[in-house]
Amino acid sequence: MLLKMHSVKYLIILLVLVSATSVSCQQPKSFEKVTSANEIILPGAYLTGEYLPVLKGKKTGIVANHTSLINSTHIVDSLISKGINVTKIFGPEHGFRGDQPDGKEIISNTDPKTGIEVISLYGDHKKPTNTDLQNIDIILFDIQDVGVRFYTYISTLTYVMEACAENNIPLVVTDRPNPHGYYLDGPVLKQEFSSFVGLHPVPVVYGMTIGEYAMMVNGEKWFKGEKPCMLTIIKCANYTHNSRYQLPVSPSPNLQDMKAIYLYPSLCFFEGTVVSIGRGTENPFKVYGHPKYKNSSYSFTPQPIKGVSENPPLKGQLCYGKYIGDDAETIKTNGRMELSWLLDAYSNLGMNSAFFLNYFEKLAGTNQLREQIMADKSESEIRKSWQPELEEFKEIRKKYLIYPDFE
Repeated sequence: MLLKMHSVKYLIILLVLVSATSVSCQQPKSFEKVTSANEIILPGAYLTGEYLPVLKGKKTGIVANHTSLINSTHIVDSLISKGINVTKIFGPEHGFRGDQPDGKEIISNTDPKTGIEVISLYGDHKKPTNTDLQNIDIILFDIQDVGVRFYTYISTLTYVMEACAENNIPLVVTDRPNPHGYYLDGPVLKQEFSSFVGLHPVPVVYGMTIGEYAMMVNGEKWFKGEKPCMLTIIKCANYTHNSRYQLPVSPSPNLQDMKAIYLYPSLCFFEGTVVSIGRGTENPFKVYGHPKYKNSSYSFTPQPIKGVSENPPLKGQLCYGKYIGDDAETIKTNGRMELSWLLDAYSNLGMNSAFFLNYFEKLAGTNQLREQIMADKSESEIRKSWQPELEEFKEIRKKYLIYPDFE
């Protein structure tokens, strides 16, 4: 269900938001101004007039984290200030405040600022239980995604949708733009490799906002149960799939700037290998290396960093490799993942099958990529093998787009 928005309303809401007193939240200098052409892109959460009437008088649960901001005010604080009865908060990987490293188990607790119960949707408790959903009339989901299949927020969204459908609870998704929303790339996941880092048959880069993705999950019946989720999407303003959206805040501890975000789809494959991608350094997702990497003068040594990378791969070992942060601009411009780094590291280290960890297939969503690399297939040959399934996905994707496409 899409709610209509009008340009006059945008202007009024924007002026109110700019003038409103808000909780201080410093914006990292590495993130740029959020614009599309000469118009400011407004995430759905900013358009409070579109969803406040739906929440009024209802016991509201919120799925949110540190990216759930309206300007510099957290959406939870904003809703409480407007008289919305927020009864429960659900937090994804990295926690409600976004200060936990990847993979760390997060214990449910109470938010010290609001006194509201926070339920962790990570670890062994990925899906809200019937007990969790007691005393809730409606749920609002507001999290900034990065538009890459192995980024776990879309898996959290899916489990929330499934729980809402089972309990007849409406779900409102305040949409946010996708920094990788302007292209499609990578292998499409095969269902036998489904996991929390990839639940659905989509490519690594799927070119959809989290609201569009929710509609696809609903429409394609990609969760358990017969009933669909009662879903409302609050659209972004001034966004298209040609936009190069610059995130206003880091979405997770190791994606610290836009360079890392643009490089993330290409470098995350290394997480399923023996190679470090700079966790535990000042350049996570902007480098790759290994102690046995040959013919390189660039080096780094991963060390524990509290709240970011507390036990990084190759901890304390001097790694040689490459800094590729400046290549992010090429990906931003061209809209295409880079496979040459993965092929280079595999060839350079000469480890054959020992190069890969069991996790690699989950990230790739297929066993074919490992086999292709070990068979010394070229990047062009690998890419060609992706095309038939990418074309099939494009047809599915078209059904659920709510913004002008890049094609």
